[in-house]
Amino acid sequence: MPRDPVCGMDVDKDKAIKKKIGDRTYYFCSQSCANVYEQPEQELKAMKRRVAVTLMGVVAVAGLRVLALFGLVAVLMTTTLIGGLSIYSLALFIVSTPVVWIAGWSIIHGAYSSLRNRAINMDVLITAGVVAGWAFGAVNAFLPNLAGGGEGYLEIAVGILAFVLLGKYIEESIRRRSAASIRKLLELQPTIARVLKDGKEVEVPIDEVQVNDVMIVKPGEKIPTDGVVIAGYSSVDEKIITGESIPVEKNVGSEVIGATVNKAGLLRVKATKVGEETALAQIVHLVEEAQASSAPVQKFADRVVGKFVPIVFSVAAVSFAYWYIVSGFSTAFFVLLAVLLIACPCALGIATPTAILAGVGKGAEYGILLRSGEYVEKARKLKTVVFDKTGTLTKGEPSVTDIVVYNGYSEKDALKLAAIAEKGSEHPLAEAILKAAHQSESNIPDAESFEAVPGRGVRCTYENRRILLGNRRLMQDEKVPIEQLEKDLDRLEGQGKTVMILAVDNQLAGVVAAMDTAKENAVEAISKLKSMGLEVAMLTGDNERTAKAIAEQLGIDQVIANVLPWEKVNAIKKLQSEGKTVAMVGDGINDAPALAQADIGIAIGSGTDIAKETGGIVLIKDDLRDVALAVELSKKTMTKINSNLFWAFIYNIVMIPVAAMGLMNPIFAAGAMAISSLTVVSNSALLKLSTFKFEKFNDQTKK
Repeated sequence: MPRDPVCGMDVDKDKAIKKKIGDRTYYFCSQSCANVYEQPEQELKAMKRRVAVTLMGVVAVAGLRVLALFGLVAVLMTTTLIGGLSIYSLALFIVSTPVVWIAGWSIIHGAYSSLRNRAINMDVLITAGVVAGWAFGAVNAFLPNLAGGGEGYLEIAVGILAFVLLGKYIEESIRRRSAASIRKLLELQPTIARVLKDGKEVEVPIDEVQVNDVMIVKPGEKIPTDGVVIAGYSSVDEKIITGESIPVEKNVGSEVIGATVNKAGLLRVKATKVGEETALAQIVHLVEEAQASSAPVQKFADRVVGKFVPIVFSVAAVSFAYWYIVSGFSTAFFVLLAVLLIACPCALGIATPTAILAGVGKGAEYGILLRSGEYVEKARKLKTVVFDKTGTLTKGEPSVTDIVVYNGYSEKDALKLAAIAEKGSEHPLAEAILKAAHQSESNIPDAESFEAVPGRGVRCTYENRRILLGNRRLMQDEKVPIEQLEKDLDRLEGQGKTVMILAVDNQLAGVVAAMDTAKENAVEAISKLKSMGLEVAMLTGDNERTAKAIAEQLGIDQVIANVLPWEKVNAIKKLQSEGKTVAMVGDGINDAPALAQADIGIAIGSGTDIAKETGGIVLIKDDLRDVALAVELSKKTMTKINSNLFWAFIYNIVMIPVAAMGLMNPIFAAGAMAISSLTVVSNSALLKLSTFKFEKFNDQTKK
């Protein structure tokens, strides 16, 4: 059976609401779930209105009760209308009825949809309790002689509904971005393409681009769709797709990916893939599939409810039948409602939301956002943490790491000459050299002439000296002898660094090495995770040599390199197939499918919106040590959820037989239910007072 991607409930294809979104068909148990998926913001606003109406109802009935306690409405309570109906009871009925049947309609309809799909969820129990409470209160308001004290149940019905709706609102507000993340992925693609038609440049909508169309892509523009370069030379920033921090050089015959950014030169690109065949579309599909397959797991309460509800209804029916025979309808109905109300899952319904809320509050102190109970539940089984490299473990941009000099040049002079040569370039390596040079030189003079040599480096002149900065091929073309630096080149390149050779007047002056360096605290973060008994791996689209160099620095033993976004998902699946619960830590668009596929997606807050929206846990600060703190916080939150559910179920197991034996007034049943809820809330609140093993290293950055 298909599963509703919003509530996670199995649905009957024939009875479910079917929606075709993109090229995928989704099945929903109700229109409400369909609205949440299609229009998350609008549905959230509607839910917010329902919560507001319910809370106003709570305030109204509580106000009447307070006035009654102080004797201020005694006249209203004793003044009766037709059939013994008091004005006070009528007021409670008028307040509670729209709250139950209008604000609570989504839950009542959810219960109906659940039963129609031959399943039993929390909505069924909630509806039973709320409607039974309202019905008992209404019957006794209009027929007070049937059984006394009925007005209290109208209050209880409103109170239950307020708790449950508030919990649902909290959960939906946390999850509302899941559906929006796919739309944001699609927004990365440019809407207009510049295409050659009969020798002229024509702007056309991206949907009209056909395979073999020739597109013109100017510097700074996004490449409209996947293709191959047929003319021109440039460097293309592919970080959003591959995770590679340094732009990739492209010339005739090079493949390019849609939505990546052309940095420098003019390119003519022949479209090879359009629409659903592009790399970006594949990423979108992977996110959709992973989100659908990792729909919210049924929590412990939901798994038990399937057996608990039939038992409650059976006990209520048997009790009603017995007492009907023994004492008549009035007593039987009294016992029936006592059983239903004592079993009303108010405590069960808020057990998870209150613990999650407390966990979210505790996490917020340290810049950690827990987005759903699903991820909290999975954290206790976590075995492996997989990190993206670029932008997650590393800073995401190259920095100068080494300067080696020859033939009498100083490091300062070599760096200054390299900066002069690169001042006219827009390459990220040029930015790294200039940034390093500015730390010792406030003013970098301009070169007298400058020339970029595609695929090799740059040439310039300064003070009548000819400066070359580039790779081996540039030195070979210019006949600069580089034999004496071969050992240094092998050493630096073996460390995964990009090496630029500096020559002045055809004489070797030095080499400048740069690489994407590890973030602060990355080593400590890896060490903390290992101390928790977790395996740590690196997953990256970068080349294996560079990846292993970074991994060695950080103490990571397992490296999976040269992996494209759609291959990252397979790497996560492979680990999961080994029986491991896997967390993925990432920051980029290219990480979104892997974050969605992982059991726990942990997104770095400094990363893209899509990574954050696909991740189940978001680290607001750019501090990798928070990964360990988030895992520990999740485990403690899950402990609170389990203890809440334990006490909530124990309460039902003990009190239902008491009610069935006719030993409990429904008023006391409602009071006991309120106490059980208070116990759950208090237990959850204690999480805020908990201490954490890894708190100390974060005290200085505590929010």
